[in-house]
Amino acid sequence: MQAFIHPTLAKLFDGIKSFQHRFYELNADNMKLLVEQGQHPKVLLIACSDSRVDPALLTDAAPGDLYVLRNFANLVPPYRMEGKYSSARSAIEHAVRDLAVEHIVVLGHAHCGGIHALLGTLSGQKPQRDFIGDWVSIAMDGCYRYVVDQLDGVETDSGTLVHEVDVETLCAHPHLVERAAIRGSLDNLCGYPWIRERLDAGLLSLHGWWFDLETGDLWATNEDNSAFLPVIE
Repeated sequence: MQAFIHPTLAKLFDGIKSFQHRFYELNADNMKLLVEQGQHPKVLLIACSDSRVDPALLTDAAPGDLYVLRNFANLVPPYRMEGKYSSARSAIEHAVRDLAVEHIVVLGHAHCGGIHALLGTLSGQKPQRDFIGDWVSIAMDGCYRYVVDQLDGVETDSGTLVHEVDVETLCAHPHLVERAAIRGSLDNLCGYPWIRERLDAGLLSLHGWWFDLETGDLWATNEDNSAFLPVIE
């Protein structure tokens, strides 16, 4: 007798059947190589856990193309040695030191729940959750530092020029905070000694991407990761 399958999960099982057909029947040789020779992805992609922003779907990647780390708000914690457990740092270390990826992409997006939680915390309304508030605080330094970069010299409605940023300004420009958080994570990556070594040797490159949920447009950082530019005109 077949076990009962909830309709929501049945859709996922149908997806697995489709995956099996496309990659184990129509492209069996590639899957066999991935099993026998292991994975050799060129890209570590650090993305948000948001259900609307799946990196493999966005990039049309095949099995073996991407090494993916997903977490709340696509954040990279600073390098730390203390503590036994660190999922994000462990994945980054494996991708860089064992798989020798050539590129690390931090992919953020519009309408990010993690950045919304950060802005709430900054406004004095820290989420009543066990872990979320502390986790999103990783982005706090970067959001203050880099939102100023993006707004500096911009004239506000009152006619003044923006040279510093307050919480009200941050809340009024969430997309800039999302992009600033990406740049903050890129800075944190540079603090990992074995990443710094590969960057200095020209063996690794860092990139920031921001996906606009409303339009489907992708923005990427320029060569020195100082600004975001549209990828597709």
